[in-house]
Amino acid sequence: MIDPQVFDQYEPTIGIECHVQLKTRTKLFSGANNDARDKSPNSPGVVTPICFGMPGTLPVLNKQAVALAIRAGIALNAEVAPFSSFDRKHYFYPDLPKGYQITQLDHPIIGKGVVEVPLGDEVLEVRIHHAHLEEDAGKSTHPAGADFSLVDYNRAGTPLIEIVSEPDIHSAAAAKAFVQELNYLMRFADVTEGSLFYGNQRFDLNISVAKKGAKEWGRRVEVKNLNSFRAVEKAAEYEFKRQVELLQKGETIMQETRGWHDAKQKTFGQRSKEDAEDYRYFPEADIPPIEVTTAEVEAAAKEVTPRLPWTIRRTLQADGIAIATTNTLLEFPDIIDACLELQKSGNKELLRGAVNLLVNAELRYRKVIEDEQTVVATTMPPAGTIAQLVQLSLDKKVSSNALLDLYEKLRSHPQASTLDVAAYSQEMGLLQVSDQGEIAAVVDAVLADPIAQKAVTDVKAGEEKAIGFLVGLVMKQSKGKANPALAKEMLLKKLA
Repeated sequence: MIDPQVFDQYEPTIGIECHVQLKTRTKLFSGANNDARDKSPNSPGVVTPICFGMPGTLPVLNKQAVALAIRAGIALNAEVAPFSSFDRKHYFYPDLPKGYQITQLDHPIIGKGVVEVPLGDEVLEVRIHHAHLEEDAGKSTHPAGADFSLVDYNRAGTPLIEIVSEPDIHSAAAAKAFVQELNYLMRFADVTEGSLFYGNQRFDLNISVAKKGAKEWGRRVEVKNLNSFRAVEKAAEYEFKRQVELLQKGETIMQETRGWHDAKQKTFGQRSKEDAEDYRYFPEADIPPIEVTTAEVEAAAKEVTPRLPWTIRRTLQADGIAIATTNTLLEFPDIIDACLELQKSGNKELLRGAVNLLVNAELRYRKVIEDEQTVVATTMPPAGTIAQLVQLSLDKKVSSNALLDLYEKLRSHPQASTLDVAAYSQEMGLLQVSDQGEIAAVVDAVLADPIAQKAVTDVKAGEEKAIGFLVGLVMKQSKGKANPALAKEMLLKKLA
């Protein structure tokens, strides 16, 4: 066993490649359906002769994929290249029927950028080396105990951008925070559906280990196809410890590609790591270069920039919403949309009340599978209905318990968008009673109740904490309808 203090002498250096499936209707170079969710393998309409790499087929570039790549570049605070082109990357594997992948090497569509990553109370800047357009490969499966493999080409030809970071990350926690921020950026820029469950984003982790202060990095290992934020974090933790242990034994780190076994929480060797020359890149002759105008970039920026996570964080923070709270809600763009809509009212108290309600009520209904953005179907009330409900609470017309009860009822109400919430609350018997005569009658009944006498004596003796018990009795007898502040005031006056 290695002394745990030894690990403190080393530091990981991490770069991440993020594969983002673009939300186009059709694939990158064919008219095949780009939505393969829940489809059987090699489904008609999802695969075409181009997807199968049949001889004589010619690719045609999907214009919408280029438009989404421009949006991604803006979200990454990166340069969008006025000129970019495609290349062929050669390798042999069953899920790549052509024997090469159409990608970008020398002239990618997205250049250098930077991502600001919230990390506790700090902000980590991770530089983007570039991002390029490419087609996805198919998917190989290897049935347990079988002597054969299966290939599903439904995914083949799906448009991707591959985001390549600089090695600016030095902890597993920072690696997780970075990929989570990339997910937010791509989803809020409306580039991808962003579901890790469906593979809309996948991550490759490049990690090396060296002693702190060393002038050279260690030898790089790549962990492929991580499909959750947690897997990125745990793979980084495992690889750091594995490499440190090898170095302490005097062994050499092998430059290789490794996989991640989620059930065992460990990486495993796959193959030695190739360098660029091993892929025999050369220019793709069948697809002309892409030219992007300044006007196209500026038009996209006007749509994308107001929707970016840091814009949202700072906008809501200006009205008193903590960045940590916004980070919690960023998991769900529809909730953020509601908050931004409510912010337009200019009523900061209303906004804060609405955010508090959404955090405490709506999030209960969002069943997140691990951290993969897969949620149950939502029927959240529209922003206008939420505003009416929160205003009733601010006006002390509904109690905190009634507020949650009403929210649950409105969430499943088929006419929630058109309801007069005050009238509906009255109909449900959930409006608080503020009529002094009605509350006075209940207060008199409580003070006459034998069960209240000890509390009455305590209050008269100066123990004001006992008033809470009496207020509780008033609320119970009024079935939660009495205004508790008014009830407390009346009780204190009568017992003075």
